[in-house]
Amino acid sequence: MIHATAVIDESAFVHETCEIGPYCVIGAQVEIGAETVLGPHVVVKGPTVIGRENRIFQFASIGDDPQDLKFDGEQSRLEIGDRNKIREFVSINRGTTGGGGVTRVGNDNLLMSYVHIAHDCLVGNNTVFANSASLAGHVEVGDFAILGGFSLVHQFSRVGSHSFSGMGSVINKDVPPYVLVSGHYAEAIGINREGLKRRGFTAEEISAIQKAFVKLVKRKGVKTDEVYAEVDALAKNYPGVAGFVEFLRKGKRGTV
Repeated sequence: MIHATAVIDESAFVHETCEIGPYCVIGAQVEIGAETVLGPHVVVKGPTVIGRENRIFQFASIGDDPQDLKFDGEQSRLEIGDRNKIREFVSINRGTTGGGGVTRVGNDNLLMSYVHIAHDCLVGNNTVFANSASLAGHVEVGDFAILGGFSLVHQFSRVGSHSFSGMGSVINKDVPPYVLVSGHYAEAIGINREGLKRRGFTAEEISAIQKAFVKLVKRKGVKTDEVYAEVDALAKNYPGVAGFVEFLRKGKRGTV
């Protein structure tokens, strides 16, 4: 299952059920879990851990040094979970000391061609990054978020769970959970109503999230104590609203 032209460092661990394609290069301190498949010309540099049943397509660059001028060879890691599809020419860099030392990608994500995930990013589960979507350093992306093609996310920004960015969006602030954004610079348009329906949110839950969105995001500059009291009352009955409010209260960059 390992092609004769592949080059694998003696210290790397590759599970016996993996398939390693022609001309792959797997460096030191790399671990690759069961039934993971690497296409031709994939490069993996360590320290990197890749879980089970991932499919990494040709010419991807996984776990190379962070693109950070402050990086001087310090020990840092990349961790990738299970069942991810990582398409052609994707690049994912390791972390830096200043960002916690680790870049992490969860499970069941689809990273389309030319996606870039920079140092110290934390990506959740079940996300979709369309072609050429890119994260600068220290970005957090929540579960089920979707980044449209050529979306760009500024460093230290957060992209909330179940959010959706339109094609070519330039995101320079936080995107709250459930919110649909688009533009250069990206602005909030509404909530990701269709996405929430597909993921099993009830009509009542979606209505509550819509009310919270209007009060706390759409109506800029009117976030009085009374408004927060109304939203907190919704949050007691709807966990989705509670997560929405918690995300906003933790924000440091402002929201789109």
